[in-house]
Amino acid sequence: MRKLTKEQKRDIRAITAKRDEDIDFSDAPAVVDWSGAEIGKFYRPAKKPVTMRLDSDVIAWLKADGRGYQTKANWLLRHAMLHYTRGKGLSRREGSRRKAAQKRGGPTERQNFE
Repeated sequence: MRKLTKEQKRDIRAITAKRDEDIDFSDAPAVVDWSGAEIGKFYRPAKKPVTMRLDSDVIAWLKADGRGYQTKANWLLRHAMLHYTRGKGLSRREGSRRKAAQKRGGPTERQNFE
């Protein structure tokens, strides 16, 4: 994300100093029809730094397009996760059951496929 300019920071300070009643919304009409709204369109999950060991050819492929290889890896993992969870119909509860089974030494998905 780009850093804010001095002018942008000044504008933000000016807006935050105003009370809600003092803000003029006349140029922003109220939205009455929400039928075209998209749920979660601007949702950005929190990021956590991790260390992973990946094959060198995988890293080379991710970095081949230049900057943003970590974003690309995250995108690929997210889509694989969504595909897997949608295909299996997993809920949060089922995911936690699977983790508990793994801790107990029960069969995991991988063992079921082999």
